Amino acid sequence: MSSERSIDTGRPGATDDEGDPPASPIRVLIADDEGLVRAGFRALVEATPDLTVVAEAADGVAAVRESRRLRPDVVLMDIRMPVMNGLEATRLIAADAVRPGPGILVVTTFDDDEYVFEALRAGAAGFILKDTQPENLLAAIRTVAAGDALLAPGVTRRLIAAFVRVPAPPASPLTGLASTLTDRERAVLTQIANGYSNAEIAQALYVSVSTVKTHVGHLLAKLAARDRAQLVIAAYESGLVAPGSATA
Repeated sequence: MSSERSIDTGRPGATDDEGDPPASPIRVLIADDEGLVRAGFRALVEATPDLTVVAEAADGVAAVRESRRLRPDVVLMDIRMPVMNGLEATRLIAADAVRPGPGILVVTTFDDDEYVFEALRAGAAGFILKDTQPENLLAAIRTVAAGDALLAPGVTRRLIAAFVRVPAPPASPLTGLASTLTDRERAVLTQIANGYSNAEIAQALYVSVSTVKTHVGHLLAKLAARDRAQLVIAAYESGLVAPGSATA
């Protein structure tokens, strides 16, 4: 579970051309109402040289407050929390008008399926399951810190299933925008909706990873999408990908 995107050397966790260690670690805020979960995430993150925990939050209000105060690079966000849930906290953090907010990585369970789509709309950069392997969680944090979106395959399948249950919005403006895409851009968008990485898309379409990145950039611009997660939403709302047709 890694990102193929080139990372600017000025971003947290980036390395220079000679492979020197990062100048500063990726700063992580952990938001979860269960103390044992927070302690486990903290121990994992703090044991990794390029990551550090700047704060913990036991509810959504604290998550928003600490995010605004500390400006972390990544927020690990639980959805079900007291006082304010993770969905509303995600919306408030993502809507911060002062400066771009952190990448929000929602750590979810199978029971949170109904929240996945709404959290993506609210501004979450990605999802990962709570029972994922530690190395996958660390890779996900780095991916989101680099500015990429991340959808774990298991979550992608459930996102697709949600589109089967929820009627598409009427007369979506994305329908017209999708008609401006080239055949290759449509093919790339379909692969993204299936949850495939740039490397996997390149292999499937017999093109280079750099070519895929170029197409992704065009898709982001044409569909006015913030990130890869919003491209998945756009693929369905535009009607380009039909519910049940993806195979992630």
